[in-house]
Amino acid sequence: MSVLTRDEAQNRAQLLDVHRYTIELDLTTGDETFDSRTLIRFSARTDADTFVELKPAELRSATLDGQPLDTGTLDGNRLPLRNLTAGEHELRVDASMRYSRTGEGMHRFTDPTDGETYVYTQLFLDDVQRVFAAFDQPDLKAVFELTVTAPEGWTVLANGITEHTGEGVWKAAPTPLISTYLVAVAAGPWHSVRTEHRGLPFGIHCRRSLAPYLDTDADELLDITRACFDRYHEKFEEPYPFDSYDQAFVPEFNAGAMENPGLVTFRDEFVYRSAVTDTERQTRAMVIAHEMAHMWFGDLVTLRWWDDIWLNESFAEYMGYQTLTEATRFTDTWTDFGVTRKPWGYDADQRPSTHPVAPKDVEDTASALLNFDGISYAKGASALRQLVTWLGEKDFLAGINTHFARHRFANAALADFIDSLASATERDVHAWADAWLRTTGVDTLTASVGSRPGQWTLALDRTGERPHRVTVGVYDRDLHDGRRLLLRERYETDVPQEAAPEPHTGTRPALVVPNDLDLTYAKIRLDDTSLETVLRGLSGIPDTLTRAVMWNTLRDMVRDGELAPADYLATAAAHLPEETDLALVQGVLAFASTHIAGRYLTPDRRPAALATLTELCRDLIRRTEDGDHPGLRLIAVRHRIDTAAHPDTIAAWLADGTVPGGPELDPELRWRILARLAVLGATDEAAIADELARDPSATGQEGAARCRAALPDEDAKARAWDAMFGSDDLSNYLFTATAQGFWQPEQADLVQPYVSRYFKAAVAVAARRGPAIAEAAGRWAFPAHAVDTETLKLGEKCLRKADPIPALRRKLVDQLDDLARALRVREA
Repeated sequence: MSVLTRDEAQNRAQLLDVHRYTIELDLTTGDETFDSRTLIRFSARTDADTFVELKPAELRSATLDGQPLDTGTLDGNRLPLRNLTAGEHELRVDASMRYSRTGEGMHRFTDPTDGETYVYTQLFLDDVQRVFAAFDQPDLKAVFELTVTAPEGWTVLANGITEHTGEGVWKAAPTPLISTYLVAVAAGPWHSVRTEHRGLPFGIHCRRSLAPYLDTDADELLDITRACFDRYHEKFEEPYPFDSYDQAFVPEFNAGAMENPGLVTFRDEFVYRSAVTDTERQTRAMVIAHEMAHMWFGDLVTLRWWDDIWLNESFAEYMGYQTLTEATRFTDTWTDFGVTRKPWGYDADQRPSTHPVAPKDVEDTASALLNFDGISYAKGASALRQLVTWLGEKDFLAGINTHFARHRFANAALADFIDSLASATERDVHAWADAWLRTTGVDTLTASVGSRPGQWTLALDRTGERPHRVTVGVYDRDLHDGRRLLLRERYETDVPQEAAPEPHTGTRPALVVPNDLDLTYAKIRLDDTSLETVLRGLSGIPDTLTRAVMWNTLRDMVRDGELAPADYLATAAAHLPEETDLALVQGVLAFASTHIAGRYLTPDRRPAALATLTELCRDLIRRTEDGDHPGLRLIAVRHRIDTAAHPDTIAAWLADGTVPGGPELDPELRWRILARLAVLGATDEAAIADELARDPSATGQEGAARCRAALPDEDAKARAWDAMFGSDDLSNYLFTATAQGFWQPEQADLVQPYVSRYFKAAVAVAARRGPAIAEAAGRWAFPAHAVDTETLKLGEKCLRKADPIPALRRKLVDQLDDLARALRVREA
C-alpha cells in the first residue's frame, strides 16, 4: 500500500475541488465484509492524471463520467484516474470492504455478554480508504451524504441527524464541508439517552450490556457536556457548527476518543463498570471537553497538512483542561495535567524521536501518524498555556476568534494561525512561535539563591533557548508547625532575566520554587536549601499544583541520575501518607512502582522497593478506614495488590470478596487480584475459568487473557506467545491484554528465551497487521523488564537490519532509549 506524500497532496489539492460524496454502506452482507458504494462529484482545474484511494476486499466496478474503469489497474490502495479533463466529473465505485478487528476502518465487535454485534468507524488518519473510496487528504473538504443499511433492531448514528426510512435503511443529514478522516458511522443495538440543549439534539450511547452503568452516570455526563458547550460559546464567537451532538462509547477503541463532528466516539472503558476515583471522573470529563473543543479546532477549521496536527491536538488539550476548570466542579485539573500529562511530554521531548510541536518535515501520512504523542498533546498544550500567560487571555481569544472567522469550514496552517494572533496584539508572536513551536528539547531553569542579613536574591539560569514567563513562589517554614510551609509571596519574572536580580527584603526563604504555578514547560532545578526543604517537607507545601511541580522535579532528577531512586521512594513513603490530592498519589505511586521498582533498581533491590511500597499502601489504607476518602483508599488498595510480593493477603481478599473495611471487590479489583496471583504462581487455569464464568464480559475476556499470559508456566507462556505472534486472531484489546500479562520481572528467568525472539516476531506481526497492532506490539509486548545491554544490542540490530514499519520503528526507538536511560540510572 502507498502512503500519501505531502507533495502528492499539494499537487492534488491544486488540481481538484471535491464537492460531494454520496455513500451507501450495506452492513447486512455477513460477518467479514460490508458493501460500499460511493459517488464522488468533483471538478478538475486542468487536464491531468490523478488517483483515488481505497482498500477493498473486492473492487467490483468503477466508472468515471459513465465510462468503466479497469479495476485491474488498482495498485495497492490507488485507483488511477487518467486523462482527466478540466471541468466537472462523477466517479462511482462499488466495492466490498473488510471489517476490522484492530480498531481501524470499520471495526466489528460482538459482545460476549449478550451476543449483540456493533460496528463503528475510526477513519483517522488515512483509514477512510478501508470504508469507502475517497480523495483522502484533509484539505479536500466536501459535503458527505450517507445512507446505511443495517440489520433490524439496530440504530445508526452518523455525523448528522439520522432518520430510519424503513427496512433497515438509515439516511444521515448531509454534513457541512468536512475532511474525509472526520466522517463517522456507528451502528448496532445501542442503548441511548437523548436530550436537547439550546435547540440541538444531544445523545449519549453505549452497548446494551453497559446500559445500567451509562444510566447511572448519564446526568453527570450530560451536565458536563452542557457546561462545556455553554462555556465554549462564551469564549468563541463562531457558534457550534453542526446539527447535533452525539457521544458514543464504543468497544475496543484505540484512542481515548475521536472528534468526529456531531458524533464523538469514546473508548467505552469510560462507562464505568467498577468503582473509580474522582480523578478518573475528572479525566473522563476532560476528554469530553477536549473532544468538544475539536468541533472548532480541527473540524470547523482543519489543518492543511499533517505537519500542523498540533493545531488540532494542542489546542484541544489546552482548552479541555482550562474549560473544565472554568465550567465544572473539577477546578483542579491543571494538577492532574502536571502530574500525568506533562511528564508524557517531557519524556517524549528527551528521546531521539523528538520533534518540534509544529514540525516542518512531515513528508507523508506514515510519518504524520508518529507525531500523535506527548509533544503534540502535552508539550503543545503547555506551550499554549505559556502563550496565554505571556499574551493575556483577552488577546489570545481575540486571535483565535479571528482565526475561526477567516478559515471556517476551510483549512489553515501555522502561518495562518500566527497571523491571526498577530492581528490581536502588539507582541511579536512570530518570534514566539519560532522559539516555542519550531524547536525541540526541554529547557532547564536552575535557581541560585543568595543571601545576606535582611536580603536575599534569586538568579534563574536557563539551559535552552526559549523565553519563559514564570511565577516564583517563596515559602517559609511555619514557626508553629515545622512540617508546614507558608507562602510568603508570589511574583512573576521573565527568563532570561534582563538585568541582575533585584534583592528581596527579608530572611532567606526555606523554599524558592521557579514555575510555581506550572505556567511554563521546563525542567526545574532547585537550590540546595530548597531541595532539602522539599525532601523533608514536600507534604507541607500548601498548594497542590506546587506539589505537582516538586514531584515532577524529583522525577526528572531520578531520570537524569541526579537523585537516587531509593531517595525518591523514601520521599514518597514520608509524604504520600499526608497527601490529599488523588492525582498526585496516583502519579507518584505509578512512577515508583513501574519505573523505580520495575526498571531503575536492579533486580536484587526490587523486593525491598516493593516492600516499601506495600507498607506505604498499608499506611494509606489505615488512614482511610473512616470512609471519608474512598478515592484515596481505592488507589491504595489497587497499588497494594500490584506490589504484593506474597499472595496470602490479597488471596484472602479475593476469597472474602472484600477488603477488610471496604471496598467490596468489584470486577476490576477481582481481575487485578487474580492477575497478581497469577504472577506469583498462586492461581491456576481453573480459577481463571471460574472468574471468567462469573464475568463473561469483554472486560472479563481481557482479564482472563492477561491472567493466562501471566501464569509462571512454560506452556502458558508458549500459548500466549503464539496467540500474539503466531496467529492474527486476537483483536487489538485482547492482544494488548495478553502482552500486559506476558512479561513480569518476577518471571525474568522463565521468559528470558523470548527476549531474543521478540524483535523478529514484532517486526513480522506489525508488517502483517498494520499500525494499530504495531503500536501495541511496541508498547505493551516489548520486554521492558529486561534492562541489560544485551536487550539494547538486540534492539539496535533490529532497527539497523529488520526494517520495521514506521509505527513499530518509532516505538522501538523510544523503548530502547528508555532502556538505555534505565541502565544509566542504575550506573549512577
